Amino acid sequence: MRLDIRGKGGFVITDAIYNYLEKKLKKIDKVFQHEIEAYVVCKVYREGTKVEITIPIKFITMRAEVQDRDLYAAIDRAIDKLEAQIRKNKHRMNRSLQEKVGLKNAFHNEYLNLEELEKELTSPVKKKKIKLEILSLEEAITQMELIGHDFFVFKNEDKITSLLYLREDGKYGLIETE
Repeated sequence: MRLDIRGKGGFVITDAIYNYLEKKLKKIDKVFQHEIEAYVVCKVYREGTKVEITIPIKFITMRAEVQDRDLYAAIDRAIDKLEAQIRKNKHRMNRSLQEKVGLKNAFHNEYLNLEELEKELTSPVKKKKIKLEILSLEEAITQMELIGHDFFVFKNEDKITSLLYLREDGKYGLIETE
């Protein structure tokens, strides 16, 4: 595994932190057949530290972001999140993306217990069809707040499908399609 670890906000990456991350990420590395890269960013805040781990693989990107007072606890929780993503989505990725070069055999077979993974996969709990309304950004924010969700899909005034979402910091984010 290739590791790129960076500290932000005055955070200094020591050898102990590097070695701890390397040891923890080996658990994830052993699942994949090919060498993977992991990008880790550690940030310092008044409330504690934040660890962001991003692992880009062909056609997909796995990512975990955790904030905790203790750096090592944040690392452990981020690794747990990544492992849960792999467990939950490994079968789906192998099955639905198998025609894409490089992903069909991305995982070692001994880690791919199909029966166990089938049980872990869940079908959507609820399906909903919506008619996308043409709204201004302000109207979309109002609608989202009225329905009490942390996201809202709509068409903007240029008739572009957009996704409005509430970020962890309490601000709004907007994703627009092309």
